[in-house]
Amino acid sequence: MSTRKASDGEERPIASREELVLPMQAGEKPRERWKIGTEHEKLVFRHADHRAPSYDEPGGIRDILLAMQRFGWEPVEEGGKVIAMSGADGTISLEPAGQLELSGAPLGNLHQTCAETGRHLKQCREVGDELGVGFLGLGMWPDKTRAELPIMPKGRYDIMLRHMPRVGSMGLDMMLRTCTIQVNLDYASEADMVAMFRTSLALQPLATALFANSPFTEGKPNGKLSYRSHIWSDTDPQRTGMLPFVFEDGFGYERYVDYMLDVPMYFVFRDGRYIDAAGQSFRDFLKGELPALPGELPGPSDWEDHLSTAFPEVRLKSFLEMRGADGGPWNRICALPAFWVGLLYDTPARDAAWDLVKGWSMDQREALRNAVPAQALHAPIPGGGKLQDLAREVLEIAHRGLASRQRLNGAGDDETGYLDPLREIVASGKSPAEVLLDKFHGAWGGDISRVYDEAF
Repeated sequence: MSTRKASDGEERPIASREELVLPMQAGEKPRERWKIGTEHEKLVFRHADHRAPSYDEPGGIRDILLAMQRFGWEPVEEGGKVIAMSGADGTISLEPAGQLELSGAPLGNLHQTCAETGRHLKQCREVGDELGVGFLGLGMWPDKTRAELPIMPKGRYDIMLRHMPRVGSMGLDMMLRTCTIQVNLDYASEADMVAMFRTSLALQPLATALFANSPFTEGKPNGKLSYRSHIWSDTDPQRTGMLPFVFEDGFGYERYVDYMLDVPMYFVFRDGRYIDAAGQSFRDFLKGELPALPGELPGPSDWEDHLSTAFPEVRLKSFLEMRGADGGPWNRICALPAFWVGLLYDTPARDAAWDLVKGWSMDQREALRNAVPAQALHAPIPGGGKLQDLAREVLEIAHRGLASRQRLNGAGDDETGYLDPLREIVASGKSPAEVLLDKFHGAWGGDISRVYDEAF
């Protein structure tokens, strides 16, 4: 989840509804300035007993963050507590139960992205070896109950933890027990954004299937391959899902603004603290009628905060966020941006990918999204066949898209090699979760503690 950026002093209130499209318009960039931003979360555990460390304990989450200063990272505080580290490679931040996230810097090619990931994981290992902690690349805690997990000292999380049980049965699981990989991508214009949004949203279930990596809950198989994806089905229906309006005629910035105005608020940030506005309306805020701050009008940072509180499968801010993948190891962290850059940053590739899915009805899209958490690549697709069949075609398109970019590293390699882990998954027909289940029922002898051998 987002770490809030400090605003520069007092803001001018938003004067009209038209200003709400400005963050999205500000994201427009010519193709030569397009960047790639990759975010990845990992579970933190004690080597000695596999316990999730708390924030304050010796060698805990705070100490992990502060130890990163040796690599040039600088602390970011909230309420006198370090909640993130800022540096040249982006931001290291905390998820609600201490999952550690790197929100990487905007970079020009996948070679840089993968190098950034490698640097971060190397730093984590060095610090972890000293403090006796490890890092696990999964989509969900494989053995922890909610009660066994610590809570991090971030104001927005306090509000969300109170609000989540009011709107869904699994919101606390989403916050406390899951990890993801995300990719942030640019667009050139409103029309470009629309084409990217539609293509990526239609294909998000495929990304979920390829990266499915959360088959265990509290030490046992949970009947899903991506339980993380299943959790989103009952987290908060007003701020999640497949967004049918994206596929309707006339979709653009204004329509997304309408959607966000219908998403209930979580909070307002004032004077260094989060004020609970959970369930209240940003429309009322625009009229100065927000119950949490009567008489006040929102500023641009309030709107940007609010844009970060919706969690659909693809999210629009001043860039597009791909949100469908479970957490995983180094090579799959590199593979997710390769998948989406190959499909979306080359126009012929994007058009070819859209041609594969544009004829699906919204009911068919929803049915596929609902089938994937349990079936992954075995899920049926509209028109016959399995998702594995579609994956072969889509990966070939992504390969062509990456090859056309001709972004070479020092050895003369282009970016297509980063798709290799996904090609292996499709060739085997087994998602990462199925590989783990085979180990659980085979070599591990049902001992879930063996999953910690899969750590980074």
